[in-house]
Amino acid sequence: MSDKNNTTHSKLNRRRVLQGLGGAGIAGLAGCAGGSDTGTDSGNTDGGNEESNNKLKMALVKSPIEFDPIIANDVPSSQVIDRIVEGLYTYDESTGIVPALAKGEPEVSKEGKRYVVKLNSDATYSNGDKVTAEDVKYSYTAPVTEETENASELNMIDTITVVDEETVQFDLKYAYAPFMTTLTWYVVPKSVREEDKDAFKSGDSLIGSGPFVFDSWQEGQYARIKANENYWGEPKPKVPEIEFVPVTEATTRVTTLKNSENDVIEEIPPKQYPTVRNISDASIQEVPGIGYFYAAFNCKEGPTADPKVREAIDYAFDMDQAVSSYIEPTGIRQYSPYPKSISEDWGFPLDEWKSIPHSKDIDKTKSLFDEAGVSDDYSFQVIVPPDDKREQIGISISTGIKEAGWDASVQRLDWGAFLDKYVSGSEDDYNIYTLGWSGSPDPDAFSYFLFGRDEDTLGVTNGTYYGNNSESGKEVSEKFIKARQMLDRDKRKQLYTEATTTLLEDRAHLPAYNLKNSFGVKDYVKDFHAHPVDSFTVATDYNNLSVGTK
Repeated sequence: MSDKNNTTHSKLNRRRVLQGLGGAGIAGLAGCAGGSDTGTDSGNTDGGNEESNNKLKMALVKSPIEFDPIIANDVPSSQVIDRIVEGLYTYDESTGIVPALAKGEPEVSKEGKRYVVKLNSDATYSNGDKVTAEDVKYSYTAPVTEETENASELNMIDTITVVDEETVQFDLKYAYAPFMTTLTWYVVPKSVREEDKDAFKSGDSLIGSGPFVFDSWQEGQYARIKANENYWGEPKPKVPEIEFVPVTEATTRVTTLKNSENDVIEEIPPKQYPTVRNISDASIQEVPGIGYFYAAFNCKEGPTADPKVREAIDYAFDMDQAVSSYIEPTGIRQYSPYPKSISEDWGFPLDEWKSIPHSKDIDKTKSLFDEAGVSDDYSFQVIVPPDDKREQIGISISTGIKEAGWDASVQRLDWGAFLDKYVSGSEDDYNIYTLGWSGSPDPDAFSYFLFGRDEDTLGVTNGTYYGNNSESGKEVSEKFIKARQMLDRDKRKQLYTEATTTLLEDRAHLPAYNLKNSFGVKDYVKDFHAHPVDSFTVATDYNNLSVGTK
């Protein structure tokens, strides 16, 4: 995301490229105060609370920039939108999918290519209008017809039919196994958005069916939402108002928590963990996100197109040590593109994948460089986004290359320049890049987009060109595409296991770490829940945040 407050680039959904936040919009486990607890006073989800009627003030890393969920493509904006706008389905307290606007589970037929969803007849928007099947159809087709950056999230849908006012039918181009995650997409009122799209985008006419309503916004200063007094669902939110304020500098965010200027702050950097733990009236709430951070190679041009050179660079440094030094405790080591929760759920061979990366051996680096014929005067270029953690990974790589006797440089770029360069495939732009990715809790979200070789991914979300440079890369890409188009979980698992093992051995990527969705939370904030997919939740079936006496 560029410095346009974490916006992504062409065809990317806001949940995808992780460009600065610890994992917002991404994926669950829990821990304790000062360590890793998912919340306080969990389960207290009844309605009003006369003793806890204060507003919540929360510090975000960056400012929201737009509020139309059809086009919104940045994390801070989605953190506001998610309280206002609902989908047909949503996530439970972890990664399970449960009905929201939908009434029960969808009816699936046509060998997984047709989904029929019935709406809850009680569902209404905050203006009192009924949520209709026509609104659902509009919400799913608008990103495509308007050619928004979110279009690729819905590219498996062929047609959408309004069966009746409360029934909508999705017919898919192919049996897309993770389609339930697609059904968590936002639903907005067609009539309101079509009347004035600019006002919808600015929030002035933003209408949703969620527990909060839009109040006001000043870019770079604050965004305010208020409890929806007419919320159709349960529970009704306890907290009457939430004010989101951007505080970019991490030390300043921690200071605002310490002095109670803010009640909750997001993203605690590694060096600030001890400081937050020492705040007597606050704790750390965190959960591993559904995310993946990595170093990737240009497999199209230059010496890194040779897998022998990529292996040599793997020998040039120790990723375990780099993660330990620069990422922990705000993140955890990851050995594949899939977060640990996905790997464990699918029974992937984690021990085998963990054994693939090498420990540091500079002599091996020299030997493999020589075997590959890398010129003695070649200079490797590592590009990194404006993020200290990923820059340190890049520096660790370049330092090792220099130790082996070759030149290497690390170029830290602003988001706009980085996003243009890392997908060019040009040796002049990069040999190696570091980036992050988030997605839904399904392997497809981390395989297809990062290693696909079609127009939706190549040069868009995949800057390696791995699938176009070798037979093994082509086979990997084809297996990932095949896996997303079948319903048999065992067969999908086999394809993911085979393809992932190959790409790890070929070292198209060097997996690095996953970040936690971490928050500093004042003790008077009750029932806050750090969430693996949705960053955090406020008023749900399993938590209902309130703010006591400060």
